[in-house]
Amino acid sequence: MPWQSQGTSKCVILLIGLVLSLTNISVASAHNVKTAADVGGTLHIQPNDNPRAGEPSQVWIALTRKGGKVIPLKECNCQLAVYAEPHSAKEPALLEPPLQAISAERYKGIPGSEITFPKPGAYLLQLSGKPASGESFRPFKLNFEVTVAAGSASATETQKVQNVNDAVEDRKSGFIPIAIALSALAAGGIVFVVQQRRRNGE
Repeated sequence: MPWQSQGTSKCVILLIGLVLSLTNISVASAHNVKTAADVGGTLHIQPNDNPRAGEPSQVWIALTRKGGKVIPLKECNCQLAVYAEPHSAKEPALLEPPLQAISAERYKGIPGSEITFPKPGAYLLQLSGKPASGESFRPFKLNFEVTVAAGSASATETQKVQNVNDAVEDRKSGFIPIAIALSALAAGGIVFVVQQRRRNGE
């Protein structure tokens, strides 16, 4: 019957959507936003907000004052520091890449840099800054958590690379069995619905 066919189609679509959403749990969400004092910052990492170890990534941070006005790099004495996580407060930065003014999307002259993360794992990007002149905004410190995936090295090289944060990988690996089990359950549901539909059609 037509109503059974429509109901079956909706059920299949819902199950497929559930599988896709659950199997993408570990994908990093794009555009990390942080605020401090009267300044907000949105972190972007090219390509696709998915940095890979050993490969250069273009990093830029859209800084805005309260109210939405963009803070270009020329108006900010900004420094960027990269830490491997976890790290202690007294530990020196792993990298201190130089910042340059770049234009990206609708932003012009914002702080940006090219970073090559040495190993996969968790990192903290810390952008600190104060006004270059005047008191247009208060000094700030923005912390962005970034997860770096394994690079495109050969299989033997990848095996030799030790993760900078095994705990992060352990947490990620816990999602895999759940995603597999839910995918199998959803697939079983789809097969059941299709069989029921065939029986009803006979």
